[in-house]
Amino acid sequence: MRFADPHAFWLLLILIPLTIFYFLREKKGSGAVRFSDTSSLKDLPIPLTVRLRHLMFLLRCIAVILLTIALARPQHGSTYEEVTSEGVDIMLVMDVSTSMQALDFQPKNRLEVEKTRLKEFVAGREQDRIGLVLFAGRAFTKCPLTLDYDLLYRFIDGVDFGQMTEENATAIGTAIATGANRLREAKSKSKVMILATDGSNNSGDITPEIAAKAAGAVGIKIYTIGIGREGDVPYPVTMVDPFTGQTHTQIQNVPSDIDMKTLEKIAALTGGESFRAQNSEELKNIYAIIDKMEKSEVKTKQYTRWRELFYPWLIAGFALLLLEFILRQTRFRRIP
Repeated sequence: MRFADPHAFWLLLILIPLTIFYFLREKKGSGAVRFSDTSSLKDLPIPLTVRLRHLMFLLRCIAVILLTIALARPQHGSTYEEVTSEGVDIMLVMDVSTSMQALDFQPKNRLEVEKTRLKEFVAGREQDRIGLVLFAGRAFTKCPLTLDYDLLYRFIDGVDFGQMTEENATAIGTAIATGANRLREAKSKSKVMILATDGSNNSGDITPEIAAKAAGAVGIKIYTIGIGREGDVPYPVTMVDPFTGQTHTQIQNVPSDIDMKTLEKIAALTGGESFRAQNSEELKNIYAIIDKMEKSEVKTKQYTRWRELFYPWLIAGFALLLLEFILRQTRFRRIP
């Protein structure tokens, strides 16, 4: 609520001289009929009109206040917001090769930690379409671009090893081509691919460099993340007892093979950036950095429609003035 003409409240100052004049007049007295002896009138009860004689002045003051409020034009506003958003189309490209079973990312393996960080990244977005591509020796779209984040969460939760026949291979070029194919027809202002892998390209019919150039040509920016520590890392190896045929898991140290030079080149060819995550916390920080760099542009316009509310105050003020006039001419009329 607001007052369109707040300067009208200066009119309330008129109540000061009115009040002073009224009390000076009451103090002086205004009786016009005189009696030689008033002793016989002392025992008479005081009429109600005498007791309530100040009511007339009070009604007039309230009427002045109500009319002043009406002149100040009280208004009630209804605010409307018009929100326009230029979202970002993001394709998450996720390595699910067997090397992602390495245990250098705690509390679980690389794949499980990557799934957790992806869901945290998705939770920070609002107006962006996000999809998911999985790859090992080949690549396929697990989830197309969508605004249904709950559906995307379920797809991410369902990612596991054993979903591809060629799990021991890594086709980075094919993965980029698959993600780019989903993004190239997008009409959004910004098209982004986030590629996370712990290996080097050793499979597929297209090289990462050629795929990156093709993606960059259609306006796709690629951020690459190398996942894994340098040097040897603990890795679960399934062992088979040659005598009993029973299997058991044994932890062995294996070399971490990440081709960071290729990942850096992919990012450079598309205007993106390349990162290296050697633990879970570093991976979290990387996704936070990308989240800040690729924020959706949201524009908000506010419109306020004001509705006039002075009519009730105006009617109430004139009603009190009329009531005061009628009472003064009837019940509270003074004998001249």
